[in-house]
Amino acid sequence: MIYPSGRAVWAAAAGAVPAFLVALALPSFWYLGLLWSCLLLAFLAVDAAAGRGRASLNASIDAPQQVGVGRQFGVQITARHSGPRAAEARVGHDARLAPVSGSGGALQPTARGGSLNLRFQALRRGVASFDRLWVRWRGPFGLVWNQVVLPVESKVAVLPDVSSARGEAITLLQHAALAEGHAQRRAGQGREFDALKDYQPGMGRRMIDWKRSARHGKLLAREFRIEENNNIVLAIDSGRLMCEPVDGMPKVDRAVTAALLSAFIALKGGDMVSLFGFDARPRVSSGAVRGPANFAMIQKRAAEIDYSSEETNFTLALTTLAARLDRRSLVIIFTDFVDPISAELMLRTVGRLTERHLVLFMLMKDTELEGLADMPPRSGEDVARAVVAGGLLRERQVVIGRLRLLGAHVIEAEHNRLGPALVERYLQFKQEDLL
Repeated sequence: MIYPSGRAVWAAAAGAVPAFLVALALPSFWYLGLLWSCLLLAFLAVDAAAGRGRASLNASIDAPQQVGVGRQFGVQITARHSGPRAAEARVGHDARLAPVSGSGGALQPTARGGSLNLRFQALRRGVASFDRLWVRWRGPFGLVWNQVVLPVESKVAVLPDVSSARGEAITLLQHAALAEGHAQRRAGQGREFDALKDYQPGMGRRMIDWKRSARHGKLLAREFRIEENNNIVLAIDSGRLMCEPVDGMPKVDRAVTAALLSAFIALKGGDMVSLFGFDARPRVSSGAVRGPANFAMIQKRAAEIDYSSEETNFTLALTTLAARLDRRSLVIIFTDFVDPISAELMLRTVGRLTERHLVLFMLMKDTELEGLADMPPRSGEDVARAVVAGGLLRERQVVIGRLRLLGAHVIEAEHNRLGPALVERYLQFKQEDLL
């Protein structure tokens, strides 16, 4: 694309005044006023021809692969061309990113072209992208801009900021006496054999290994430990209801943060963790991984769980998830529902899922409804709001009760206590050998 610069516009405007005066003073020689315009057009043609070099232009964007929500990061634009070195560039980005001091500027000359450093801030979780790059430069007279639009593909995974979650996870691990990333070994608890030790008064008779005791001539007891290598599935609903905000943040973001906290604990404890995201259909599915080194992969896949305006299809999502599980697993479902009618299909699918797996539902308390239900009635509208809100809360408890009758465990916690409540229940499951 070629278009005139501001200098060309001002030059054309400056030539219009003399042309008008010539036509006014010497009407028979009015055509002399066109000389400036013709001369300017000639310079524009020369400038446009001399500034060409689009075929030799090569530009790239260097951005980090991942960044935390709310953090700032740098982006470097590099352009290589054989034409004039004075150029400007601007990068196109999506709504998840915001430029700190503009999305473009002049390229600083380098040996083979130019470079530009920009600062952006990550606003929302997800996979952000830089999709195109505008590069323009002027000819030798500065009258014409030569502009090129280059398609680029640079993606940045905007991840939840888990720095506070890591500290909270370490605190919970210390409180639960989990040393060096492994579950604490307790005599008589768990199902995985650990060692033999001398029988002590107070130990159960079932712990005695009679064969080895007869062989050694003294009573020996079997010591067990909490079983590791359990399969943990973190299923996150990203449908319409989960994208509604609670205390200024979408529910799905709070669910992702809680899921990452529990994934960090589970990987530290030696269990296998997989991530599953769904709305109207399954969206994200990661394989089961083990070990703290794979937490970065789980964190990156969590960034792919995008916001959705579609209704959640529990039948398709949970049926697909159940078909992929080849062993008993702890399935943790982060979701939300309004009434028994919208949750009816979910209840039918959960009944089949609980036959083989341990299912835990993580729900956030609806503080807005609770506030409306407890609001002092000062007018008829306040009474109507309180009655409707109370009815919705009762229907919600009906669904929770039906889930528990089907064998599922349900935790309804405050949004800021969702992660710790999940970790406490997960550690309780391990201590009680329910996994």
